[in-house]
Amino acid sequence: MKNRLCCFLLGFLALFCSVFGQQVRQAVWAGQFYDGDPAKLASQIDQCLRNVPPQPEVRGEIKALIVPHAGYVYSGQTAAYAYSLVKGKPYDTVVIIGPSHRFGFKGCSVYPKGGFQTPLGTAAVDEALAAELMKESTIKFILGAHEEEHSVEVQVPFVQTVLPGAKIVPIVMGYPETRTVKALADALDSACAGKKVLVIASTDMSHFLTKDKANALDAKTIELIKTLKADEIERKMEAGENILCGGSPVAAVILYAGKRGAARAHVLKYADSAESSGDTEQVVGYVSAVLVAGGETTAPSFELTASDKKELLALARSAVETYVREQQVIEPPATSPNLATNKGAFVTLKERGELRGCIGFIEPIAPLSLIVIQAAIYAAVRDTRFEPVSVDELSRLEYEISVLTPLEEVTDPSLIRVGKHGLVIEKNGRKGLLLPQVPVENGWTREEFLAQACLKAGLPEDAWRKGAKIYSFEAIVFGE
Repeated sequence: MKNRLCCFLLGFLALFCSVFGQQVRQAVWAGQFYDGDPAKLASQIDQCLRNVPPQPEVRGEIKALIVPHAGYVYSGQTAAYAYSLVKGKPYDTVVIIGPSHRFGFKGCSVYPKGGFQTPLGTAAVDEALAAELMKESTIKFILGAHEEEHSVEVQVPFVQTVLPGAKIVPIVMGYPETRTVKALADALDSACAGKKVLVIASTDMSHFLTKDKANALDAKTIELIKTLKADEIERKMEAGENILCGGSPVAAVILYAGKRGAARAHVLKYADSAESSGDTEQVVGYVSAVLVAGGETTAPSFELTASDKKELLALARSAVETYVREQQVIEPPATSPNLATNKGAFVTLKERGELRGCIGFIEPIAPLSLIVIQAAIYAAVRDTRFEPVSVDELSRLEYEISVLTPLEEVTDPSLIRVGKHGLVIEKNGRKGLLLPQVPVENGWTREEFLAQACLKAGLPEDAWRKGAKIYSFEAIVFGE
């Protein structure tokens, strides 16, 4: 009896030490979500980082990143856009927040001691910071939340690569609850004050929709991120809407980033699983973003070479002709970094100088080459003002492409310049867009341009004077 009691006590002590002592969580998903071979994994991450085109110059403090957590073959390149911005920065600790996929619970679970092992080594847990966070009553340690969770694990090799000296604090969030989100944001604000801490929200976007539906829904969610609508994101999560699997981590980092002053969100990259799998019927979306407090972010000037423009025009024509003749969507070729950059763009079709179709995408939700292919096809067959383009018309079509800069809200309409700016007018859920070349072609004044943009939105022509939001953009315009 005494021997059995001793064995029981020894076993209990071993379990206690493994859970509450210096426990190293083993790499559960190595070889599945990412390569299990150290050299191959390091090479894969390095290649993703090298593939990132020139990024915006971020001024101010980077408080948080939003990155995807699918297998690296699907979302590693998207994640690299955010990680490239913090490579070599002087962060001491990285807090990684992911949703629970396999273990149901309320609140948050912090991994308090030890470390996370990956093929690249062991990332040590910042035990002091973890203990600070656990002072909040909704934040505790639940072993089951971490045992098989991939959303945190897949971030660790990237952290080890771009911030090799940093410790980590792994956090898994349970059921979506506003109380939990706000409590975590408050705890982060208190515990991280005065420390060099980067916070990461790990999330994928919509799941298992068709590509068209996924891209459309994800564009709306991206707008919520850009406008820092944490409450609306969490409300949609609690309602079970298919927008983000890590919506609560995203809402928490948005609230955290805004705790000590104005914050801004910059979306760096959007992609989806179809780009890797080829499956357009069951698509998962991925986004990479940065949350900044203070300062400004100035995007580097974007230019297209003559070769880039020639290739995009050829791509638009090939896309339309292939779709009209064969009902097939062409694949964008491997091309220059400029054409792989996410940009909004419109494609305008004309026949004998007359408009034949014009459709595009305002937001930079996909690489420019892909946007041009999709916009060209839509302009040919989905512009409701015209009948779909027929095979007989293909040889008579002329192509014009407008590559857009990001939208900027206009508070003083007198600053709008005809010939330089395009316009978006928005009110009561209605939105109208006119490209910069339109007022020039029609000889409009600034006021006429604004009025026509209102009419395009289905609004009274003076809506721009009566509360409608006005946005401007510029465009690189070129044609055949």
